[in-house]
Amino acid sequence: MEKVMSSEQQQKMHPHKFTLWVAIGSITMMFAGFTSAYIVKSNQAGWEPVQMPKIFFLSTVIILVSSATVYLAQKAMAAREMAKYRLLITITALLGLGFVATQFIGFSELWASKITFSESVAGSFFYIITGVHALHVLGGVIALVVLFLRAYNTKTKFYGSTPVETTGLYWHFVDLLWIYLFVFFMLVS
Repeated sequence: MEKVMSSEQQQKMHPHKFTLWVAIGSITMMFAGFTSAYIVKSNQAGWEPVQMPKIFFLSTVIILVSSATVYLAQKAMAAREMAKYRLLITITALLGLGFVATQFIGFSELWASKITFSESVAGSFFYIITGVHALHVLGGVIALVVLFLRAYNTKTKFYGSTPVETTGLYWHFVDLLWIYLFVFFMLVS
């Protein structure tokens, strides 16, 4: 017997997507608090702002391109173009790892310039804010690697699109969050 779904049932949001939207709201508020605290603290005497490492420009380009490739991967999955999906999810995962690598290089440059937790209050704020973002990116990279592994699993020919859609949504969010932080630090420095 064929199962018939009402239009109300078809329009319900998947629980994973709903949970992700709640998490995105919470994370957004947390970063609004972080950047507000940065602004308040930066008005105190002796504050020396942190100059963004030049490699962060490259990491910004990388994460923007990865946002495009994850979008295209979602479209390929929806069309069940699995070869195209595999290629695009592979590229996205590699770009995610590239973003993490360029961030690590940038943090290393700052540390070598004596911008450390003990030497710079602004540096401490910078490390905490961007470090928390890095943890969220790491979660996204792990999700991308899981999608990559699932895409090449020979036992499963097709699987549901919800994990791809949810991971894509999260990846777009950390992309937008990085753009916000990048612009924020460029303006306040």
